[in-house]
Amino acid sequence: MAKKVLIIGVASILIGIGINVFIMPLHLLNGGVFGISLLLKYLLGFKLGLTIFCINFPIYLLAFKFDQTYFINGVIGLIISSVMIDLMFPLNGIIHLPIIISASIGGLLIGCGVGIMLRNHTSPGGVDLLSLLMAKCFSINPGVFILVIDALIIVCGLVILKDLHLMYSLLTVIIVGFVVSILTSFKSVDIYI
Repeated sequence: MAKKVLIIGVASILIGIGINVFIMPLHLLNGGVFGISLLLKYLLGFKLGLTIFCINFPIYLLAFKFDQTYFINGVIGLIISSVMIDLMFPLNGIIHLPIIISASIGGLLIGCGVGIMLRNHTSPGGVDLLSLLMAKCFSINPGVFILVIDALIIVCGLVILKDLHLMYSLLTVIIVGFVVSILTSFKSVDIYI
């Protein structure tokens, strides 16, 4: 259990850095519950980690019904990632990069964090947890499911915020989906030294 918590902690740090350093300062969106929570933060000033936690509650009830192992692992992932995102908020704005680079690096870090969690049968919640359940039931790659839902959330953000620079958020979502797909495609990875 300690190893799983350590893995979730490292993955949550990657997600926290990706969101706070590269996504939030430029008011970009991610997809899934992260994207919905970012949208609420930009519109209403809600605390991001707490919003992520609250939105995920009904999804976790669904997970509890279908698979209690994913529920337990997911709750651990959700709590650690939500806390880490809020703890890393002071990093917001410490790096200033062009928007395309920031969107790309943010997507890479978030994708690595989510992919690491999914490989270890846990998630930061939301669409990621739903994708785990869908992958288990229908043999769908979780990254593909995440990509479709995330793109829909970005489009909603464009309509609500009416800010065209949110188009760069699509780059973030594509990179997150691509990295998660790669990290979850392999059954195991052997490293020889």
